[in-house]
Amino acid sequence: MISESQGSALRIPPHNEEAERGVLGSILLDPDTVLDKCLTKHLASGAFYDRRHQVLFQQLVDMSQGNKAMDAITIADWLKSKGVLDKIGGYDYLIQLQDSTLVSAHAEHYTDIVLEKYLYRRLIEQSNTTIDECYKSEDDARLVLGHAEEGIYQLGVQRSDKVPDWKESVQDAFVEIENTDPNDLNRGVTTGYTDLNQLLRGLHKTDMIVLAARPSMGKTSLALNIAEHAALGEKAQGNAGVPVGVFSLEMSREQLVRRMLFSNAKVSSQVIQNRKPTPQEHQKLTSAVDRLQKAEIYIDDTPGLEAVELRSRARRMKSRYNIELIIIDYLQLMNYTKFAKDGRQRETMAISGAIKAMAKELQVPVLVLSQLSRNAESRTDNIPKLSDLRDSGAIEQDADVVMLLYRPSYYKHGDERNEDNRAVVDVAKHRNGPTGTVEMAFIKEWTRFTDGEKNREEREYN
Repeated sequence: MISESQGSALRIPPHNEEAERGVLGSILLDPDTVLDKCLTKHLASGAFYDRRHQVLFQQLVDMSQGNKAMDAITIADWLKSKGVLDKIGGYDYLIQLQDSTLVSAHAEHYTDIVLEKYLYRRLIEQSNTTIDECYKSEDDARLVLGHAEEGIYQLGVQRSDKVPDWKESVQDAFVEIENTDPNDLNRGVTTGYTDLNQLLRGLHKTDMIVLAARPSMGKTSLALNIAEHAALGEKAQGNAGVPVGVFSLEMSREQLVRRMLFSNAKVSSQVIQNRKPTPQEHQKLTSAVDRLQKAEIYIDDTPGLEAVELRSRARRMKSRYNIELIIIDYLQLMNYTKFAKDGRQRETMAISGAIKAMAKELQVPVLVLSQLSRNAESRTDNIPKLSDLRDSGAIEQDADVVMLLYRPSYYKHGDERNEDNRAVVDVAKHRNGPTGTVEMAFIKEWTRFTDGEKNREEREYN
């Protein structure tokens, strides 16, 4: 008696021989037109189940790309010269394919069937790969799940992939340029800061934005402030809030929410650690709760995430909540076990590449925090540089925007250290725009960044 698993192994993979013959017969009847349709639908030789059909289709594509005249005789001669005529069944099989197809009008229908069966086979292959990984049990189960999701997702992407028409792309770009308002500071997701928005024009889809700083400079606070501004929007500018996803590898969800609540309320969390809030502080906190509850912020505080797993979680978050901004705190706490044996620099390079690929795949800006090396502290001016990015130069290479955050007063001594609340965001790399520095202010007791004095005064005046 054959068991269920043995029976499954004996199954013939999904395919449709008639449809495959229909595609090839249609090409033989009308090579130029039908081949163009096949290639437009991304039909490749591997989509055919019959080995003869794989060889024949690839030879027909090669012949077409070589600008060779194509009919039954020239095709047979081409196949013979390549030594594959016998492999596809000889001249008689070519005639049989051509005679079995009355018209080429149904070529697209045949192609869809071939691609459908090919997708079934690839799903089976991916599932078998996942099953093998599960039985080996060498990797963490969450990592295996991430691989499985990524594999199936890629099948869907390849299935729906379509190269946009060049003329349409040029026209769309022109329309966007023509309709651009030079006074609109937020063509992307708002950061909530006037000068930063003016320099970056917001945070744009597919961009990997790196916010780097030494410890205690406030990079997490600035990232959370940006998340808050993006999620709440700007009523004065007519910008609605967008859903924001936050991956916190260092702080827990409760810590982040607590910090955001005190920051939004402009109440010091340290002052009321050992006492109850005053009536005024309670009112501020209550108002902050009302404001923040309107924001769509989704926090994943899973520690030590693998790059593959983070990408998988982000993909689900995008699908479920339509996330338009992703924040990762921070890159050096991520892992990529597959490359760990090659050293931390190679691993960081892989993590950085995965984050950039995720931004393109999900069509969202990804703001990722990163640490800087100690080099800035050994300089006289203590100003960080791009070369200070830790672990790998790939971070700088992959990033579309690199922002270096520092607070000059941090390196002062005694009382001077906290007197000056000036903060500087140095946009040291901007792939699609200008670079420059942005003056901001850091209110330490609120863990909150604000616009510099000039912009703050103008807003208050208006």
